[in-house]
Amino acid sequence: EEMADHGTEFKARFAVMRERVEAMKAIWTRSRPEYDGDFVKFPPMMTWPKPVQKPHPPVIVGGAFPHGAKRALAYGDGWVPHARRPAYGEVLGLLPQFRVMAAEAGRPLDAVPITVFGVAEDPDLIERYQDAGVARLIFNLPAAKADEVLPILDRCAALMRRVTGAPAPRPE
Repeated sequence: EEMADHGTEFKARFAVMRERVEAMKAIWTRSRPEYDGDFVKFPPMMTWPKPVQKPHPPVIVGGAFPHGAKRALAYGDGWVPHARRPAYGEVLGLLPQFRVMAAEAGRPLDAVPITVFGVAEDPDLIERYQDAGVARLIFNLPAAKADEVLPILDRCAALMRRVTGAPAPRPE
């Protein structure tokens, strides 16, 4: 349903995404970009202004291991896997394989930072992610009212300060 709502066939979704990312990068980085793919086509054109970020804004690719990781390495500037999936368990154990895949793809690890989504509030696990070189963590939050969510955010912020040694924010 979701793909059809966006005018994309489910089977073609990743090919469409790849072409759209490649086309955006062409628009962002070339003076007269053009693109001729199966799903995206445009003749040479002028586009201005260009993004301030160089060479372009980062394209962060989400997805499960190994296919999401392969797409992130092929045309992304970051990878966002789920922390835990039934198919592979904890993504932390797959990071050595991701490093091998990055080397085989000719991508330095700092060019494809990892942001893990859905991390549990577990200080030991967070430290292991930090030791593994994960750039960012995203905690699960309920879709609820502020009075329920804000205490969870405060707890997550305190946990991150404890793990990273960052100072507490100063009151305004």
